[in-house]
Amino acid sequence: MFAQRDTCNLYMDIFRPSEGSETTFQGNPKPAVIFVFGGGFIMGERSHSWYRPWYQILNDNGYTVITIDYRLGMKDYKVGKGLSGTLKASDRFHLSQQVGVEDVFSAVSFLAENKDSLGIDPYNLVLSGCSAGAIISLACGYDIARGRTQGLPEGFNFKGIMSFAGAIISTSGAPKFDSLPCPILLLHGTADKAVAYNSLAFMGKGLWGSNYLSRKWDQKGFDNYCIYRFTDIGHDVAVYMENLWDVEKEFLEKNVILGAHRHVDATIEDHSLPRRLDVSVDDIYKN
Repeated sequence: MFAQRDTCNLYMDIFRPSEGSETTFQGNPKPAVIFVFGGGFIMGERSHSWYRPWYQILNDNGYTVITIDYRLGMKDYKVGKGLSGTLKASDRFHLSQQVGVEDVFSAVSFLAENKDSLGIDPYNLVLSGCSAGAIISLACGYDIARGRTQGLPEGFNFKGIMSFAGAIISTSGAPKFDSLPCPILLLHGTADKAVAYNSLAFMGKGLWGSNYLSRKWDQKGFDNYCIYRFTDIGHDVAVYMENLWDVEKEFLEKNVILGAHRHVDATIEDHSLPRRLDVSVDDIYKN
């Protein structure tokens, strides 16, 4: 248990590197990977069987995996149908995102406080998430970039962020980055109907996705992020962690461990990738 809240206790699981795996790369220790599960802020499990094969890949490649709980801010909340319903619920979506950020920061604080007994370096962490978990992960990076680091150890920053079908929710206009907090990997389907690939906003409230963020980062000349765009694929990318290990491995080794300022903007058309999560907002909230 890493945190106690009014509504629940929050737990983490720690999956250690496989015996005999290589825990360094070119003499540098590999980071531990924190994973934030998906589920539309209404459901999900930190160590669900869906994710276990990916955890095993990371462990076999010498990475510690830390999976965490967070409070589900949209649970039992009624979202109206269609675009108007989604936008009307924007304040609640934003609250759910920020509650998740608070819980991630609490997990980092717990790791820092228990670094000796756990044997995990709290300053060598990569944050990753899928769907709602990717939204929380990107929001963590956005808060750090803006100096909103309450609850984090002094001087803390993630070594990297990996977002599988993520975005940033805002109620005060489009996200504005003066700098990137750390290397970021964005993976998103161009036909995603659950988490906007571009943006979904009205009157300064809404969701700004991977394509929007990448275009703004390019305008600012940021060179330490990678985006992979999956043509005509929907929200399936949220569960492609196992399928895209080669991309993740390259990002972890080059951008994160070696600290290379490496920028990739790739459009992928791969009909062999599985289609199993092509859902919309209405599907998730049973509208």
